[in-house]
Amino acid sequence: MDSANIVVISGLLIGLVYGSVGLLSGFCLLSSLRGFWAEGDGRLVRTYALAIGVAVAMTQLLAAGGLVDIGKSIYLQPSFSAPVMFFGGLLFGYGMVLSNGCGSRALVLLGRGNLRSFVVVVVLAIFAQMTLKGLIAPSRIAMVGASQTTAAANSVPALLAGTGLSATAARMLAASVISAALIIFAFAHPAFRRSPGQIAAGLVIGLLVAAGWFATGYLGADDFNPTPVTSLTFIAPIADALQYVMLSTGSTLNFGIVTVFGVFAGSLVTALLTGRFQLEGYQSPRHMLRSGSGAALMGIGGVMAFGCSIGQGLTGFSTLALASLIAFAGILVGTAAGLRGALRVRPLAAA
Repeated sequence: MDSANIVVISGLLIGLVYGSVGLLSGFCLLSSLRGFWAEGDGRLVRTYALAIGVAVAMTQLLAAGGLVDIGKSIYLQPSFSAPVMFFGGLLFGYGMVLSNGCGSRALVLLGRGNLRSFVVVVVLAIFAQMTLKGLIAPSRIAMVGASQTTAAANSVPALLAGTGLSATAARMLAASVISAALIIFAFAHPAFRRSPGQIAAGLVIGLLVAAGWFATGYLGADDFNPTPVTSLTFIAPIADALQYVMLSTGSTLNFGIVTVFGVFAGSLVTALLTGRFQLEGYQSPRHMLRSGSGAALMGIGGVMAFGCSIGQGLTGFSTLALASLIAFAGILVGTAAGLRGALRVRPLAAA
């Protein structure tokens, strides 16, 4: 079996596990922040923090050990546009509130029978492809070209290395401090400590991010047929997956596409086995319009930000790239705007 097939099988397995865990635990950035800010329930946000902490620790260990060169990923490029990354994050975060979930959550809910998520996935894929290669692409490229800069340091470890530390010492110091802070934040909450299912979900999803890096960066390492070094992310892969379904002749499966298929399949099988499968639809045309508009914003914003709440919030964050931190900050601000304040997305019944 060649490296490309190993990567594809690994992506499918990672997707299957993510879909199952995502369904059973309710893992979702929007649900986490809504529970934390509006409902006073901090368990889900601790699950998310634990997942980031584990992802950071394991990813940086892989990089420090020379097993994976995360510098080859899209997150650690020498040049990036901070304004476009942040603005894309804003669009994604607000769209996530409008659609009541991100792209990965939509895939998980689709496996459970939520037909609203089918609309979200399709619309997100179309607008992501439009922003990557279609009608919106020239505007995005022009914005990036006008604001792109080359940073002297493109990651937190690189910033620390500028103080005189060795590259390895800077990496391990940054990873230790950040991952420890996130893990302590997670376990400082008594209700979270009494939630073994949420603890397990945070640990597993953090490890899945590291597994994705290992699969594409180590198992897929081949000088003659290189595989892009990446891990869990869902905006471009959802767009590619829809294109593959429609135009598979002559196309090739990759890690991202099979991960998308795996998440849906893992959620579907888990839903059927646990009796959670139930068909659901929209309440009204206004509900569909709001959901579809949010999906469009997520597709556009996710491409501009180089990722979503998983692609930047977990995978990008695990590289400690400055661009990823900027994009994730935009996602958090956009989500906050949708949940609170003058731009808050109000319940349809009260709209």
